[in-house]
This record gives sequence, structure tokens and C-alpha cells, in this order.
Amino acid sequence: MFDQEVRLERLLARHRDAAVVEPFTGRPALIRRDQILVADHDAPAAEDLVRRWYDSRQAEPGVTRLRLRSPARVDVCELAAQLGGDGRHRRLSVSPNHLVHGQPLWWSGPADLPRPAAPLPAPAGAAAGDARRPVTVAVLDTGLSPHPWYEGTEWYAEQRDEVTEVVDADLDFELDAQAGHGTFVAGVLLRHAPAARLRARRVIGGDGVGDEVDVIRALAWLAAWGRADIVNLSLGCHTFDDRPSPVLSRAVAALGRRTVVVACAGNAASDRPFWPAALKPVIAVAALGADRTDRAWFSNYGWWVDACAPGVGVTSTYLRFDGTRPRVNGIDPDAFEGYATWSGTSFAAPAVAGRIAGLAASAGLTAVEAADRVLDPATAPTLPDLGVIIRP
Repeated sequence: MFDQEVRLERLLARHRDAAVVEPFTGRPALIRRDQILVADHDAPAAEDLVRRWYDSRQAEPGVTRLRLRSPARVDVCELAAQLGGDGRHRRLSVSPNHLVHGQPLWWSGPADLPRPAAPLPAPAGAAAGDARRPVTVAVLDTGLSPHPWYEGTEWYAEQRDEVTEVVDADLDFELDAQAGHGTFVAGVLLRHAPAARLRARRVIGGDGVGDEVDVIRALAWLAAWGRADIVNLSLGCHTFDDRPSPVLSRAVAALGRRTVVVACAGNAASDRPFWPAALKPVIAVAALGADRTDRAWFSNYGWWVDACAPGVGVTSTYLRFDGTRPRVNGIDPDAFEGYATWSGTSFAAPAVAGRIAGLAASAGLTAVEAADRVLDPATAPTLPDLGVIIRP
């Protein structure tokens, strides 16, 4: 386990407009300074109320980002709470711009690093003709790198240039902390649903960090596109008040009831709600440990978790990369040949999303019908605070 304070310092050094906030002791969150997010229909009212601190606005489908003047030193968490209204009922849909993280990230450092693995055989039955109906899974993540499992497919050719992962953004000849995260998630999905078409969107960087606004923007694009059966979100965050961001909640709701959203439960070893997984319409997935009988030590848990799947020592598709680290006992720790072993709730979530996609395709079901079958506690074992157990 990496030293958490050191990892946090590095994150803040790389994202200089980020800040740690802790309105409640022991329950920190990460936000962008001087930014608040507002749902479209509430933007004019919110803009009028913050005019004395106002700097600029950026309006996009699904969200408006208001930037405040830095010298004003506005507490954006307190401001969001005031604009939203006291008590349980919110008047305006307003939120700070929280940072989101891919989830091998354990608060401020990886629960695990990827390790080179031997090649895996490509999933059988990958031809679309093997399915009774086409199923599309949207992957909002770091993007996708070329891989033999899918680089010859039509769906990858349509989008490869726009979603290619940035694996060494700081040009230090080493992989960024979560480089290959999206490619790894894609492999887990395809192992369970070989005929699925993936639609990737890059919302976090190779360091595993992104903005809530980027996730909302991607969800709004998916809602307008209207062809995603399932959305996989192997990322998330804690919020400053442990309540769901109303802006992100609206973006998820805008996908409609025919789209199934699956998200990782997070790696803080806590029952503190992790968003968007803890949203009511979202299937929250925790990680099982190596023995696949109980919770992985790092996995979140709680009343809001719907399912659990293997999340320790998962093997999947990865990058081709040979770094600068020396051999240890004859083994090169950063020479990857397209496959890796990794741990985290990030990789439990696509196992569940893939199981749903695979059943929908093979049985000709809607994604919602398939999800109901996969998560039916009458036909599958369950664990307290972990939900339905999904095993390979």
C-alpha cells in the first residue's frame, strides 16, 4: 500500500485547482476550487445569486459550469448548500465540481498496481451473429488502446482516434497510475459479453482523475445518442455532504429507464456512500476477495450496494508497454504484452455489466430484463451489505 498522504500531495500538485474539503471530520472529498455546477434549467437563477463573485460561465447540454473569482475566496461547498436550500428538499440543482477517480484508486493511492500477465485467449462467440440481438455498452473511462481482442471490430474502428488513451501524460517514460484502465475494463466486459459493441468516452485521465462535469457531459451525450443499453462507470467520488450531486443525478435520470447503469462501489473500505454508485437507479458493485466468498479488504460496502463480483487479481486486456524499471528476480515488473492482473471495484463492475449484456444478447432480452434476472436474489446467493454474488 502506498503512503496515502504522499499520493494525495502528488495528486494536488498535478491538479493545482483541486482542494480537499472536510466539512465533517473523517469524511473528506475532493473538489475543483471556484467552480459550481448547475442543472440547465436552474442556471439563470443560480447565476443571478452568485453575481457578486461571478467570473464566467460555460454552458453545455446537461450542465452549466459557473466559475467564481478566485480572490473572492468563496467556499463553494457552503455556497452550493445555500443555493440548494436547507433541509432535505433542494430548491436548485447545484453542486461543487467534485473530482472523480477510477477505482483501483484507494482514496489517494492505488489499492493495487497492474502486473504483467500471460496472454488470455480471446472470448469465444465474438461474432455479432452469435447474439439474438445487438447490445451496446458505453464505457466512460480513460478511453481504449488498440488490442487484438477488438481492434479489428467495426465498433472500435468507428471511434479509435477519439478515444485513444493517453498513457504517459507527464512524459516520464513510466505509465501513469491508471493508464490502461479503460482497456482493462473493456476486456472484462468482453469476457462476459463477447458480442457486445462498446462505445467508449474518455472522462478521466491516465492518472485516474477526472471531473464530475466531464462525466455529466458524457452522460448528456449518451442520452442524446440514445443507443446505449448499458453504461459502465468504473469511477466515482465521495461528495462534500455525502448526498448525491443533484446535477449528476439528473444526468443519470436523463438516460431513461431502458438504459441500465452499473458503477463501482469504490475502494475506501467504508460504508460511506460512493457516487454515482449509490444513486437509486444505478447498480452499485462491490468487490469479492481472492477466495470469492467475502468482501475484498479494500471494497466499500453498505445498504446501497446491489451486487458483488471478483475484484482481486482480475486478469484482462491491457497495454503493450516496456518501462524503465529494472528486473526483480528475473522478472520485468513493467513489461506488458497486452495483458495484466489488477485489483479494484473498478473491475468488479464490468463483470456485472458484462453478465447483463451477455444475457441480453444471448436471450434477446432488454437490458432491464436481463439485469432483473442477473440480480434476482431468488436465484442467486447474497451477502449482507454486498448484495447478490456474481461469480464467473
